[in-house]
Amino acid sequence: MARKGVSLSVGRGEKLPVSKGAGLTAKGRERYNRATGSKLKAPAPNPRTEADKGRKASFCKRMGAVAAKAKNGERAKASLRRWNCS
Repeated sequence: MARKGVSLSVGRGEKLPVSKGAGLTAKGRERYNRATGSKLKAPAPNPRTEADKGRKASFCKRMGAVAAKAKNGERAKASLRRWNCS
């Protein structure tokens, strides 16, 4: 049996709409982390440390593949813009 994912909503303020760059808000990350035991961090569009540079490079590569394969990858493309991925 498949696991059910965490339901996050723009209306409840847990996700940003595509027009504002998509992605999770602090409230959304907190809810997701609480529900799954995960440790999601805030975006790092302008990395200050080497660890943040690695996170940004990894995110840009993963999300770029998602945007390329998605039928209508608007949320993925918006998050790439928000993270300043070229």
